[in-house]
Amino acid sequence: MSAEQFTNETQKEVQEPSLQQSVFGHLDDGQVINLYTLRNRQGMLVKVTDFGGIITELHVPDRDGVLADVTLGFADLQPYLGESSFFGALIGRYGNRIAQGRFVLDGKMYQLDRNNGANHLHGGSGGFYRVKWDATPFQTRHSVGLGLRYFSEDGEQGYPGNLHVTVTYELDDDNQFHIRYHAVTDQATPVNLTHHAYFNLAGQGSILGHEVMINADAYTPVDAGLIPTGAPVPVAGTAFDFRRATAIGARIGHDDPQLAHGQGYDHNFVLNKTAVKETSLGVRVHEPVSGRVLELWTDEPGVQFYSGNFLDGSLAGKGQTYALHSGFCIEPQHFPDSPNQPQFPSTVLRPGEEYRSNSIYRFSIQT
Repeated sequence: MSAEQFTNETQKEVQEPSLQQSVFGHLDDGQVINLYTLRNRQGMLVKVTDFGGIITELHVPDRDGVLADVTLGFADLQPYLGESSFFGALIGRYGNRIAQGRFVLDGKMYQLDRNNGANHLHGGSGGFYRVKWDATPFQTRHSVGLGLRYFSEDGEQGYPGNLHVTVTYELDDDNQFHIRYHAVTDQATPVNLTHHAYFNLAGQGSILGHEVMINADAYTPVDAGLIPTGAPVPVAGTAFDFRRATAIGARIGHDDPQLAHGQGYDHNFVLNKTAVKETSLGVRVHEPVSGRVLELWTDEPGVQFYSGNFLDGSLAGKGQTYALHSGFCIEPQHFPDSPNQPQFPSTVLRPGEEYRSNSIYRFSIQT
């Protein structure tokens, strides 16, 4: 069913929650890659593939009830196998950057895959966004979802330890999309899982008019390689102050050297928390023309805000060309380069411990 057909049907009547499975494509070795379509009672629809846990489509209504796909991506598997800017991907073992692709843990140096210049980014060139996950669809009284499992072997992309990872996607009838992460290991290893969806709440065009609130009094400045330079600094009086809703484009052209490093926003914000692992509102985004609102609630200490600075029109999918600032990312996470920066919250998982992280993407309308 096309997006247009789905839109027309949901405007006629409210559908019962549903979960469908179809073939999305094949890997070079012949493995079948599946696509799972989750739909709730409100008509919201999410499509997820078991390759990389990628969200390929996410349809939500505007203030008039008209659905639009608000995430960047592709209609088939092949583009995801090439340079896809991590569109919609599940990221691990380590979201964001690790300087020089190396760290010392318990006195031993580990060298990771370096896939971002001299640095390691989003788990390396063979990170979790590049593997097939074991998928188990499920349905409850008020939700539909998909459980994903992956076994990351000791030494994969340079990381120590055998890591068992479970990620649960769940769409409920209140237009909330939940992502829950769980992992255990047999050796100490850094773990920092996140999700890399690109959003455009208008469904197309530029995101510079989107109004963003980030519940953060501080952020972590970076060097030219986008590696944090040290302790967080206050956002007050800078182009990084989103404590009150501000259009993404309002200050993106300021002469702040930090904006020059990332060619825009590509920074970790330190979320305000009253307790460790508190699930609280981290980000609220409003698109004024459609009225769509996205809230990110998370128990992570930080969020990477990225304004689509490296999109250059070379990627296209679902009838669109993805130009500069055609999507934004809000990635709940621990801080970049934490294995090399002991002043940051630790990302080390040890045997006998459990890694758990929970985030909720809550969609609504502002009239």
